[in-house]
Amino acid sequence: MRWLNYKPIYAASALAFLMVSFMPRTAWAQDQLSSGDTAWMLTSSVLVLFMTIPGLSLFYAGLVRAKNVLSVMMQCFAITCMITILWTLYAYGLAFGDGGSLNAFIGFGHVLLMDVGVDSLHGTIPESVFQMFQLTFAIITPALMVGAFAERMKFSAMLWFMAIWVTVVYAPVAHWVWGGGWLADLGVLDFAGGIVVHISAGVAALVLCIVLGPRRGYPQTPMAPNSLVLTLVGTSMLWVGWFGFNAGSELAADGVAGMAMAVTHIAAAIAALTWMTVEWSSHGKPSVLGIATGAVAGLAAITPASGTVGPLGALAIGFSSGLCCCYAASSLKRMLGYDDSLDVFGVHGVGGFVGAILTGVFTATAFGGSGLDAGIGTQVGFQFVGAVATIFYSGILTFVIIKVIDGMMGIRVSPDEERQGLDIALHDERGFNL
Repeated sequence: MRWLNYKPIYAASALAFLMVSFMPRTAWAQDQLSSGDTAWMLTSSVLVLFMTIPGLSLFYAGLVRAKNVLSVMMQCFAITCMITILWTLYAYGLAFGDGGSLNAFIGFGHVLLMDVGVDSLHGTIPESVFQMFQLTFAIITPALMVGAFAERMKFSAMLWFMAIWVTVVYAPVAHWVWGGGWLADLGVLDFAGGIVVHISAGVAALVLCIVLGPRRGYPQTPMAPNSLVLTLVGTSMLWVGWFGFNAGSELAADGVAGMAMAVTHIAAAIAALTWMTVEWSSHGKPSVLGIATGAVAGLAAITPASGTVGPLGALAIGFSSGLCCCYAASSLKRMLGYDDSLDVFGVHGVGGFVGAILTGVFTATAFGGSGLDAGIGTQVGFQFVGAVATIFYSGILTFVIIKVIDGMMGIRVSPDEERQGLDIALHDERGFNL
């Protein structure tokens, strides 16, 4: 009968087990490092960095003329290095720090990442991994603009502009949406950067190409891509890297990340076919440039919605972006007369806007999405406010920054340097020695 003496112990153990079993699992998980989530986020960080170098670099390198191929790759590479240093010094704190009374607009702290240690956690992953993942977004956003002013901007002016722009435009907008700022409080949905990345960069690209003016000879002189092979290779790298961009934004290896990956692929595919078909019907033949650019447009458009919509939403957003971006990159550009060299505004600005607005529609459960706290009309209103606020903020500050830099050091290469090509004129090297 000695076992009777242990009944209180058994009862207490059983009670403790039941209490632990019924504790909220989310809160329990947030206090623990997840090796699975960490492994996925390490992979996602590499994938997003892969999008800029070499993906975006090759995509742009193939689209410019041969005498400028090295210059756009150099710009992407230099931006990667410079933004990394600025992010480490202070920009991570501006985007994701606690801004106190100013937190609705900007964050502070994390100077030199001194408070980001080996044991620091952000949810279920190390904070070192989280800041690295977010750094790759801060790198590719300004790098997207390179295509708008390709073949005519001074390298030194470009570096100054990008450093200031990331500090006063990208970091605050990222804080508004992802750092607990006013757009997050409003209820704006931007899962992976349709507003933060694509609208902010696309609008800035439009302002830059207008202020710089068209390339000499545009549009009378043919300026055909030097290698659509490089462009298609770069597009393929962007497509693969985008899975880290969108699915990684869940910050966990779970069902939301899986669906984000699926809808990303679906949207890219239908947007590519839509753009190809539109060109096929108007020009009589399908083009490699059209299907590649359409894929990127679909990827940009699904980005804000990737964590909240289902396959039906992906089809609708991808199809809409294929149509709208194709129009913006061809008819709208000719109508307004601006020289966006590689259609950054038409693809990323318009694609990001289309995706941001339609996120408010297709996140609804009626369309297979994860559901809305507000009704569709209200959420679309939130999305519109977020998109328009970013358009004005990025557009106005971009104009001010570039005009100040122009007044101090000039922003455009000389006519002789532009005719010679930036590879030789600015870097004393050639992209091709054939």
